[in-house]
Amino acid sequence: MITVRRADERGHFDHGWLNTYHTFSFADYYDPEFMGFRTLRVINEDRVTPNTGFGTHAHRDMEIISYVLEGELAHRDSMGNGSIIRPGEVQRMSAGTGVTHSEKNPADELVHFYQIWILPERRGITPSYEQKRFDDEERRGKLRVVASPDGRDGSVTIHQDVLLHTALVNDGPITYEFAPNRYGWLQVTRGEVEAGGEKLGTSDGLVISGERSLTISGRNAE
Repeated sequence: MITVRRADERGHFDHGWLNTYHTFSFADYYDPEFMGFRTLRVINEDRVTPNTGFGTHAHRDMEIISYVLEGELAHRDSMGNGSIIRPGEVQRMSAGTGVTHSEKNPADELVHFYQIWILPERRGITPSYEQKRFDDEERRGKLRVVASPDGRDGSVTIHQDVLLHTALVNDGPITYEFAPNRYGWLQVTRGEVEAGGEKLGTSDGLVISGERSLTISGRNAE
């Protein structure tokens, strides 16, 4: 079964310094039909104005992945990590028993990024942090695994039986084969694609369940 989650159906808040879209119920946005998808709990698309950002705040028992499309995102946390996340990089923070962190836009241009939350396999994991870069050539015309439970192929390691891939799609097609009893979520971060018989635009999402494969084609899409 294929179900589309259109970009303009998401929750939206413009706080001035933060322009944010919520695929699933989050903070002041509540939609009982979209509370998450299996272990996928949050897909937030955020744009933060220059020299502003999220002050220090706490998380626990969540796998948090940040994926930057444009600009730079500065991360600091209570584990002593401090880094700049740029396009092509994937950051994973396992909040586990508890961690505080901040995310700021340190530059003079907008930062545009996705934040993805995944429920962990168990509660009480020791907090940890990881960040890796994946060059365009690694994901051009193919799905490149960037997060996995076993760190396969140099991906970041998440504490859940989930595979996260990214791809740069230009024409195509790219086909993904699902193992038995596996489900998928496709998020178009930019461009236009065709997948599962549906036409998807920038920021559209696609739920995949009970399918044996998914073929994706598009032009200048990510």
